[in-house]
Amino acid sequence: MNTSASVQGGSSIFDFFNFELTTPQPTQDADLLRNLSFIPGLKEIIMLRQVHALEHATVWVLSESKNAHTLTRPTSIQVDNELLGGLSTEQGFYLYGEVNISDLRRAVTLGLHRLTSGEWDLAVHPRCGTNLSVAMLLTAGLAMGVYFLLPLRPIEQLIGLGVAATTAAEISPDLGSMAQRYLTTAIPFNLAIENITRTHDVWGREAHFVKVNWQE
Repeated sequence: MNTSASVQGGSSIFDFFNFELTTPQPTQDADLLRNLSFIPGLKEIIMLRQVHALEHATVWVLSESKNAHTLTRPTSIQVDNELLGGLSTEQGFYLYGEVNISDLRRAVTLGLHRLTSGEWDLAVHPRCGTNLSVAMLLTAGLAMGVYFLLPLRPIEQLIGLGVAATTAAEISPDLGSMAQRYLTTAIPFNLAIENITRTHDVWGREAHFVKVNWQE
């Protein structure tokens, strides 16, 4: 499963972002926090980004485990388990869906190890809410552009809206992956797993909560 094939693939128009300066460094977030500790809420933002990446990696690892039991022959294609979902906070993340707590504990540990060992693509997930937000903003922006740039006659407006929606659908997956990679997730070099419990979220939904803490 290549969770960010659209970013890494040779045909992507966004390949120029794959340069050395964006390679995650183990001390980058700790150094940033040390130098800018006077900014309120910075640590919580950094932790949220790292937790977000760990949440995605955990879902991928659990999906791999499910596929290993259901597929009769080996395959290099990774399939997402759409029955699993997550919600990240600065203290940890909720995992929704039926999963054995032992399997979850293994998946979290393995996901953390694989992320910090260089499998950075695990931090990006196609069902992340970031993708939906990017798609909505892009569609709205293009629609507004069409409204103001084209004549107000119905036919031109309808054609323009169709082009705007098609364009947004085509490029939003790449933009969403980029937003995840560079804005809403970070490699969890500073996270340590504290415990995993069965609980309810603020809306009363049953979930497992993976609690983490910060380490230098």
